Amino acid sequence: MLYAIISEDVADSLKLRKAARGEHLQRLIELCDAGRLKLAGPHPAIDADYPRSAGFTGSLVVAEFASLDEARSWADADPYLAKGVYQQVIVKPFNCVLP
Repeated sequence: MLYAIISEDVADSLKLRKAARGEHLQRLIELCDAGRLKLAGPHPAIDADYPRSAGFTGSLVVAEFASLDEARSWADADPYLAKGVYQQVIVKPFNCVLP
């Protein structure tokens, strides 16, 4: 089943994001290589693809997991959470209707 992992950053998270980005991306690449990642990306803090110093306000990951518990465990192990980038992470079942 698909699950949405919706994360909210702490204020002024850009420096923390940069420090943990490599580890964070590696986990996403592993999901992608396994064919389980449907989409992933950050929420820019301003209306721009590349917000530069404005940074980001959070992230969205939609991926396939065997259960809600497995999705939560995966989200709980994110380096962004461990290194203080995220102040809140919500994991919900997701039903893709379109496309």
